Amino acid sequence: QVRLVESGGDSVQAGDSLTLSCTHSNYLAIRPCMAWFRQAAGKEREAIAAAQDSGSTTFLADSAKGRFTISQDSDKKTLTLRMTSLKPEDTAMYYCAAANNPLVCVSDAWFYAASYNYWGRGTQVTVSS
Repeated sequence: QVRLVESGGDSVQAGDSLTLSCTHSNYLAIRPCMAWFRQAAGKEREAIAAAQDSGSTTFLADSAKGRFTISQDSDKKTLTLRMTSLKPEDTAMYYCAAANNPLVCVSDAWFYAASYNYWGRGTQVTVSS
């Protein structure tokens, strides 16, 4: 059974930085395709970033460009999201996701939650102004 566990969420001030981690087990994809999504209260889940293998291919949503960095360490079975210059609008539950199909991470499919087969339970990020 594939298991994804997020960590690193916290309550911070605007302008602060935060690093989220997702460790996975039993995810045996030859070319791991993993992503971060977030969901704010009352809003739909949205894609933030995706990475294939150990960062050979990465995607960032417009809201993340210039502030967030995604990295994947296949050996350590860890996906990381480094967030800087946090804003109150970044407040959300952040979820880690993994896909069986490696093509998700080389196409626009990365952006859609339905493309992913496995999900963690999330870690809360709260940014105060």
